[in-house]
Amino acid sequence: MLNIKEQQRIHRHQRIRARLSGTSARPRMCLHRSLNNLQAQIVDDAQGTVLVGKSTLAKDVKTKAKSGGNVGAATILGEVLAAEAIKKGIKKVAFDRGGYLYHGRIKAFAEAARKGGLEF
Repeated sequence: MLNIKEQQRIHRHQRIRARLSGTSARPRMCLHRSLNNLQAQIVDDAQGTVLVGKSTLAKDVKTKAKSGGNVGAATILGEVLAAEAIKKGIKKVAFDRGGYLYHGRIKAFAEAARKGGLEF
């Protein structure tokens, strides 16, 4: 049984996903936030494939960030994910915040990804 806040977040995410879909020209960058970590993926919904995926549990992120559940780790994750996406030829993405408020770790991740070269 999910608590009421998680149910509300899922409902917000469903509303967002009704309007937002990733294509091969502009894939969807989605986030999942847990208490201790942050996961991000760039997804082509038309093909049903994950193009790039990264987490604060990845070795290259974990060595730079002491904890995976803070703003610093989210910033590092945004920079690393943007670098990998640019390497694969992805410049423009549609940002899917996953029903989370654009605040704190989500905002830090988004700003770092923009600074890294992604456009959204």
